[in-house]
Amino acid sequence: MRATLVAGLVLSALASPVLAHHSGAMYDDKKEITLTGVVKEFQYTNPHSWLFVAVTNADGSVTNWGFESEGPSTLGRAGINKSDLPPGTKITITGHPMKDGRPAASWMHATRADGKEFNPFAGFVNR
Repeated sequence: MRATLVAGLVLSALASPVLAHHSGAMYDDKKEITLTGVVKEFQYTNPHSWLFVAVTNADGSVTNWGFESEGPSTLGRAGINKSDLPPGTKITITGHPMKDGRPAASWMHATRADGKEFNPFAGFVNR
């Protein structure tokens, strides 16, 4: 009886982080957008990092886009560090846009103006 109770508590503790993690269901993985702009901020944080990019539209107005990615440990393994994308950096970035049309996307690939490329999933299989 006691062993069953302990096993149940252990399994419950292990399951709670899985339940707390959200999916990428808000992004349209059948569409891709590619935008060019200037990095405003790179929030290199857990559980997900955000790269904010100011994009100048054809009419001269600016739209601030947010690109969601993995946390710092995963980005670091992919060779992406916070210092790689400081504010003011010109960047072209590709992602899966939000289904509801808001200016946000999941970050799939980016290229700095100097040609350096950033792929958050470099080295990962089946992503």
